Amino acid sequence: MAAVLAMAEARQGCSFGCHPTVVNISVESCAGPEVVRSTICAGQCYHEDPVYISDYDWPEQKTCNGDWSFEVKHTPGCPVGISYPVARNCKCAACNEDNMFCGRFLGDVSSCLSF
Repeated sequence: MAAVLAMAEARQGCSFGCHPTVVNISVESCAGPEVVRSTICAGQCYHEDPVYISDYDWPEQKTCNGDWSFEVKHTPGCPVGISYPVARNCKCAACNEDNMFCGRFLGDVSSCLSF
């Protein structure tokens, strides 16, 4: 059984999933440069390209996105707070052309992207 699990893990190239990731965002405040710690959505969503590519019948593409809200950080000595986005949850969902690029990626991805 252990050999079967080891072989399954060896074959597993990329892992797919969309998850919250903590990042530091540099912002300008009245006190000077500040670093805000926030959460973004990061990861890869499974997509299988069709054998025949047509501009008229393209399969639905899933992207890593989620529900967002804004938080405010108050800096001592500044009358105005710094507003920044925070991801509340993340999921693979249909690409929304209103707020992101949903076109074809024409480059090559030689290996899994890491986040």
